[in-house]
Amino acid sequence: MTRDNPLVHERQYVITFGCPDRKGIVSRISSFLAEIGGWIVEAAYHTDPDTGWFFTRQAVKADSVPFDIDELRARFAGVARSLGSETDWSVDDTGQRPRVVILVSKEGHCLYDLLGRVASGELDADVRAVIGNHDVLADITQAHGIPFHHVPFDGDDAKSFEQIAKLVDEHDPHAVVLARFMRILPPELCEAWAGRAINIHHSFLPSFVGARPYHQAYARGVKLVGATCHYVTPELDAGPIIEQDVIRVDHRDTVSDMVRKGRDIEKVTLARGLRWHLERRVLVHGNRTVVF
Repeated sequence: MTRDNPLVHERQYVITFGCPDRKGIVSRISSFLAEIGGWIVEAAYHTDPDTGWFFTRQAVKADSVPFDIDELRARFAGVARSLGSETDWSVDDTGQRPRVVILVSKEGHCLYDLLGRVASGELDADVRAVIGNHDVLADITQAHGIPFHHVPFDGDDAKSFEQIAKLVDEHDPHAVVLARFMRILPPELCEAWAGRAINIHHSFLPSFVGARPYHQAYARGVKLVGATCHYVTPELDAGPIIEQDVIRVDHRDTVSDMVRKGRDIEKVTLARGLRWHLERRVLVHGNRTVVF
């Protein structure tokens, strides 16, 4: 499927790559792209001095490459191997709209925001389905022409998650977004969706993990409340962080005020983190991220 987003100006192939740092990496990749006629329109590099790991993201004009993306992947695999990386790389086509499945509960502010951004063309994503453990967000989902699936949690959580996994996996999504889903994914789904499951936590992690963070923040008399967009891992609220933001509060603000202000930050932070993920701007190494 080719994209019809009016905000997108050209089709690109995006290469992300990581390997142990050494001399000649940039030269090797640049030479490879030059040899095949690749027209580089964006290039970013970073070396982590603590781990000695090199990161890069390269975007080239798709029409400058004289063969298809499968051939590009096959040829780049040889470059990756020569630089000591068998698996820590990807080649993606921006002409393919990334598939997204969204998991929700009762609170709809993040879902409303994401659907609005997709409808306006601001967020280039193909939302295949919304899955809710309550059905209160079915109408808004269906109003956008997107299927809504209600999977209740009536005591047998394992069975409910099994049903959710089946619904999600049939779309093979590039991102599984927990838009205030309010359920903890079991370890097996964290592993199956590693690097794809994205959560918005209504706190500036690592502070105030778990439930009712605004109440925790209010009790501490904080002056800033925030939100954290991060990848989901088996350890609760401890996955690699993609994006964070904050808003100021003071002694006059009640818990309700903090919740209201926090929702604004949650929406922006989730949308920003999801966009960067879908644009292949987030590279993960261990429990840290590099965001180009």
